[in-house]
Amino acid sequence: MVKSLLISQEEQMKKQRKTYSADLKVKIALEAIKGQRTVNEIAGHYGVHPNQVTQWKKQALEGLPDIFSVRRARAAQDDEALKAQLYQQIGQLKVELDWLKKNLGCSVEQKRQMIELAHPQLSLRRQCQLLGLARSGLYDEPCGESAENLRLCRLLDEQYTRTPFYGIRRMTAWLGRQGYVVNHKRVQRLLRLMGLEAIYQKPRLSQPATGHRVYPYLLRGVNIDRVNQVWSTDITYIRLLHGFIYLVAIIDWYSRYVLAWEISLTLESDFCISALERALYLGQPEIFNSDQGVQFTSTALTERLLTRSIRISMDGRGRALDNITVVRLWRSVKYEEVYLHDYQSVPEAVLGLGRYFNFYNGERLHQALNYQTPAAVYRQLA
Repeated sequence: MVKSLLISQEEQMKKQRKTYSADLKVKIALEAIKGQRTVNEIAGHYGVHPNQVTQWKKQALEGLPDIFSVRRARAAQDDEALKAQLYQQIGQLKVELDWLKKNLGCSVEQKRQMIELAHPQLSLRRQCQLLGLARSGLYDEPCGESAENLRLCRLLDEQYTRTPFYGIRRMTAWLGRQGYVVNHKRVQRLLRLMGLEAIYQKPRLSQPATGHRVYPYLLRGVNIDRVNQVWSTDITYIRLLHGFIYLVAIIDWYSRYVLAWEISLTLESDFCISALERALYLGQPEIFNSDQGVQFTSTALTERLLTRSIRISMDGRGRALDNITVVRLWRSVKYEEVYLHDYQSVPEAVLGLGRYFNFYNGERLHQALNYQTPAAVYRQLA
């Protein structure tokens, strides 16, 4: 009786485990890299977890340099016999090193998504050892965001734009008045997922990544009286019909001119670096201001500024109004574009945001600029 029960449990556990072919992973990773659909849309289309889509995309990007480096190494070897012997010796080691490389900076949830049940060379036990993960943590199948959670995200985003000073408790109470009775912990998780945080003075809430340097805030009491004196940047959440994306923009404080913008499916630093490189083609600021998020404290981004002798300024913890120019930009973007058009997909969002930023820079009159456009002021004085 006990033996049959154990066999039944083992068979049920095997049924719950999902395996994905390498071809499917490559296909999903390439689609995520193209950025034509959100992570949630890709995951729903292929029947996989959104975290797996994100992880496979990351693995594909990290693996590209290895592909070309291996090709160069092979081309440099003249002795075919020596080359065959070398690859035989390091083959297994390379497989394990690839797994160790994935382990750097990953959360437990991300590690779980890396496990390949049908890997041809690494056993399940060895994969867990390399990732520092207990095998017992593999069998809880997580769920993607539900339609109700996405609907709550849309409501929270709109209310945050109206009242950015509302904290978790007030947001929870406001949802209750709209007919959505939810726990405040759920509201807290959704706000963090969207990268939204109430504006008020608070200690040690926004933390950079471990090892990242934080720079002081340099703009207190500074008179901003010329273009390219101060640039600012920030990230905001943009809702779609079946998911969300993130938008980063870089703006000149004096002229309100949006120098560059980029979107991303995830909150990695690559799209922030891409926006910065595009902005630097137009000019160079004396001071570059941001918050203390890991995207802006990363060495890859700060080194691009320091090599050009650009001074780095970062908002104080919990002081979103230190970057008020970008906060006002997000309010304009959402009320004048995002909420009016209710994007259905990533390509539609790209087209809509591109259209709006052209309007914002070249046609929208600003009272603070004596009813001139940001583009006219920036190009006249740059």
